[in-house]
Amino acid sequence: MTFTFVSNYINHHQIPLCESLYRRLGDAFTFIQTMPMEEERVTMGWSVDIETLPYVECLYRKEYDCLKKIAESDVVLFGWTEREDLVRARLDSGRTTLRVSERLYREGQWKAVSPRGLLAKYHEHIKYRRQNVCMLCAGAYAASDFHLIGAYPDKMFCWGYFTELRTYTEEQLEAMKIQDGLLHIVWAGRFIPLKHPEYVVRLAESLKKKGYGYHIHMLGDGELAPLLRQQAADLGLSEAFTFYGYAAPEKVRDVMEKCHIHLFTSNYLEGWGAVVNEGMNSGCVEVVNVQVGAAPYLIRHGENGLLYSNDSYDQMEKLMEELFLHWEEKKQMGQAAYETIRDMWNGEHAAEELLRFAGELQKGRIVPAQEGPLSKAPVIRPHGHKHSLCAKGSVEMR
Repeated sequence: MTFTFVSNYINHHQIPLCESLYRRLGDAFTFIQTMPMEEERVTMGWSVDIETLPYVECLYRKEYDCLKKIAESDVVLFGWTEREDLVRARLDSGRTTLRVSERLYREGQWKAVSPRGLLAKYHEHIKYRRQNVCMLCAGAYAASDFHLIGAYPDKMFCWGYFTELRTYTEEQLEAMKIQDGLLHIVWAGRFIPLKHPEYVVRLAESLKKKGYGYHIHMLGDGELAPLLRQQAADLGLSEAFTFYGYAAPEKVRDVMEKCHIHLFTSNYLEGWGAVVNEGMNSGCVEVVNVQVGAAPYLIRHGENGLLYSNDSYDQMEKLMEELFLHWEEKKQMGQAAYETIRDMWNGEHAAEELLRFAGELQKGRIVPAQEGPLSKAPVIRPHGHKHSLCAKGSVEMR
């Protein structure tokens, strides 16, 4: 099988999957990068030396060769690219094609009623609903958006980002955690409104008033960073925080490994949230807003992490206090989180399932996985839902 993955640029969230595909297919696998990485991402430490990756080719350097591969490959997976003409040419050929997408209507499904928007979505997605193409949903709410416009009926499957997999024994995981009598909390991301870093300072003030011992590690930078540093100082909390600024992905992982809890406070504008994968792989107990795209796919509430509803600060604070009150009985969720990434949501497993699924699709058969990547994507309404526990501890949305 020749397999080509087309996306805007390669980054550390895609490399584990691509490396796994390359190990299996060798030169029959190609990643085509359609544009250079934006300067903002480079500043954040996302830069990749593509010259060291033998499977990467650049459309803007070798357009003829790349177009030929897109046309002739047995299977093509299209990610995020502004070159919709490339996608249409492949789909018009009728050859086996996969697409991966986060949400269409992240800011609100009311946008689906726009006639101009619907016309664009018709040409991009709806027109090809009966062809040999499937949608991989990178986030639990993407399927709802595509379902709303009638695209990819019975052809939407769970997908996501697959970050670097680090493996440890249970004893190694426990030994890496800081053991100074405090619970160490890590938060990582850009300091921008949608990610609610201000929740962390508010939480720190509450925990201090209640007499809990903690230290908070804040990795990242952005427009809100100076304000939050000042707020922490004004509240007498400076010693309870370490602000790292932007850090390379490896540094983020190193800090996560030492921490007990990973707090992720982004709202519904967060399409996936790859730091959730990283926190889980680091054996952290996850506390995550259920609106985050990765949350319903990765976290089984009360088993391998904790979810709070609809961006509610109060629910988040309550879950955090429960962890402090009952840490010894709840810390095992960190081990369960690690096992979720080790056994299911990683590049190796995803690559194996992707090639199996693509092979069946070439034969005209759609054979979903039983669980995890490439399992059938449920249609989960993105707003106004609550979460509750199902019989097996998974999250049910309603």
